[in-house]
Amino acid sequence: MKKIPTLLAGLMLALGLASTDSAARAESAKPIQFGAIGWESGALTTEILRLIVENGYGYPTDTLPGSTVSMEVALAKNDLQVIAEEWAGRSPAWVEAEKKGEVFALGDTVKNAVEGWYVPAYVIEGDPARNLKPLAPELKSVADLKRYAQVFKDPEAPTKGRFLNSPSGWTSEIVNSQKLKAYGLDGLYSNFRTGSGAALDAEVSSAVRRGQPVLFYYWSPTPLMGRFDFVRLEEPPYDAQAWATLTDPANPAPRGSSSLPAKLSIGVSKAFKTQYPDLVALFEKVDLPIDTLNQALAIMSEKRQDPREAAKVFLREHPQVWKAWMPPAVAQKVGDALGKP
Repeated sequence: MKKIPTLLAGLMLALGLASTDSAARAESAKPIQFGAIGWESGALTTEILRLIVENGYGYPTDTLPGSTVSMEVALAKNDLQVIAEEWAGRSPAWVEAEKKGEVFALGDTVKNAVEGWYVPAYVIEGDPARNLKPLAPELKSVADLKRYAQVFKDPEAPTKGRFLNSPSGWTSEIVNSQKLKAYGLDGLYSNFRTGSGAALDAEVSSAVRRGQPVLFYYWSPTPLMGRFDFVRLEEPPYDAQAWATLTDPANPAPRGSSSLPAKLSIGVSKAFKTQYPDLVALFEKVDLPIDTLNQALAIMSEKRQDPREAAKVFLREHPQVWKAWMPPAVAQKVGDALGKP
């Protein structure tokens, strides 16, 4: 009779373990949520990583849309697990979450990335081939823009120039709006916010095709950087205290500064970092050569490829880039799933 409780205990333990295993399997079956990034390089990188994670490691994935800041907040809460192109340290939301150990920036995914304020080279130098004369021959820095507002005339407010800012919701939109104040340009230039990254590209591309002057915020890696000749305007050297005033939209007295030196990483939640050590090891090794990435982005833009299709093309055509990030057996699975070019 004494064996019966022992048998019952054993059965209950087995059932408990089975329940725990089932719960673990159910948890692992939940899709890993990636942020649906709105700009082209982020969208392409997202799909490159998703294809590798799904085909090489067997984890399901999905995407959730949102602005830069809302995605960072969601990452801190683990409502989102991965942001494939995180410009770490740019927003107060990220900095605060990182201090608390809620989010982590993995790897150095795209080296030599830059951002700033640009104009087409022909605005400064002219273009004899298109019979374009230089309209702002002495334009070198943001300080010089005070003298050239009428060159970049806003068609909707002809007494002002127009500055093409990032879309609302991007961290860079806040920074650029504060920079306009810091440089004393907010009364001279309209702060024009495009509706999306694609809309910003369209505005700039249209102006370049027509040989018109245009002043805009931009960054690399992007397709336009590889297609057109732009000049980045000089700004004061980066200063951490000044940068803090630029990332705070409520600061009434922002100070000018070049942007925080770019370091692109893969942002992950604390829970993700604990649950997926194999993917953490992968993400820490991701290295996308900027020239190769710019070329892929240019093709994606010119052919109007869906980012997922463009990611498949990238993986098929550049195996030497991504196979170094993972064990050979995993790389074989990714290659088999993609098929040959």
